[in-house]
Amino acid sequence: MAKLSWSSIALVLFLSVVFAVEVANAGGEGSLKPEQCASACNYRCSATSHRNPCIEFCNMCCKKCLCVPSGTYGHKEECPCYNNWKTKEGTPKCP
Repeated sequence: MAKLSWSSIALVLFLSVVFAVEVANAGGEGSLKPEQCASACNYRCSATSHRNPCIEFCNMCCKKCLCVPSGTYGHKEECPCYNNWKTKEGTPKCP
């Protein structure tokens, strides 16, 4: 039986957690409960340099739509409400 190093085990566990978060955050409109918005938005905004405004608008959109698109960018077609909510200027309101 092959020996696994602690770093290999840690990597497998980390990737498992990342995959679980991706799956939990994916889903259609109304797939989240309001109390799940904070964690979904933390992940959604994890790759941006504008983290605070991203989290603020993501939470606002999530509370209205009960959905956050999967991943850190794009995939807005998963949540039509999230995708179609626009600012007065016609730009996307939700990150």
